[in-house]
Amino acid sequence: MNEAEHPASSTTASSTVASSPPLARLESVSRLFGNFAALRQVSVDFAPGRCFVLIGENGAGKSTLLRILAGLLQPSGGKVTVFDGLDPHAARHRIGYMSHAPMLYDELTALENLQYFRSLYGNRENLAPEEALRQVGLDPALPRIVGQYSQGMRQRASLARVLLSQPELLLLDEPFSNMDVESVSQMIQLLARFRSGSRTILLTTHQRELAAPIADEILTLRAGRFVSLSEGRPSL
Repeated sequence: MNEAEHPASSTTASSTVASSPPLARLESVSRLFGNFAALRQVSVDFAPGRCFVLIGENGAGKSTLLRILAGLLQPSGGKVTVFDGLDPHAARHRIGYMSHAPMLYDELTALENLQYFRSLYGNRENLAPEEALRQVGLDPALPRIVGQYSQGMRQRASLARVLLSQPELLLLDEPFSNMDVESVSQMIQLLARFRSGSRTILLTTHQRELAAPIADEILTLRAGRFVSLSEGRPSL
């Protein structure tokens, strides 16, 4: 695949690892909200072990696509499969989804939050809350409640919550939102490490340049359709 952008309404991301089966596949997927089409006949394969950056304006369909892959929304038409043929809803324990909202309790510490969320997983094998916090660079013994965290710390704590289930596919919706430069750099370093550990990452952002250091593929959505696909130049 060359570096020039090209139409991507039906695409394989990426051809460089085409010998492996896709980790996730969308086939002619549409999603309607009333008369509004958030996604329009989207077909795309996502190869394993890569970082895919989805860019586009508000309303382009980025968050809708992530929620469908996370098994939180059903498409209005088309077919979605993950992990060689599974329905995303059936494979949710293998998928980590981080939304705009941190999904944390402000009155609890990060460790207390993760201990609570881990208790919801039953007997399924999960990462220890202390280890999940260490993986994102937070001290499990920090007594400060989440409501007193900076935005960067809140985002990292939210990512730690996602990591509890040790997901193979990470879906991150605007992970750099409202972060300062240092916090963005820390998040980028974290995601680079996770990708090198054979995780697949799909993240959305309005700011393409922020994700450039880890972007293997950059896909542009406009009005619910993929309009371009280009190779990234990851430096991490």
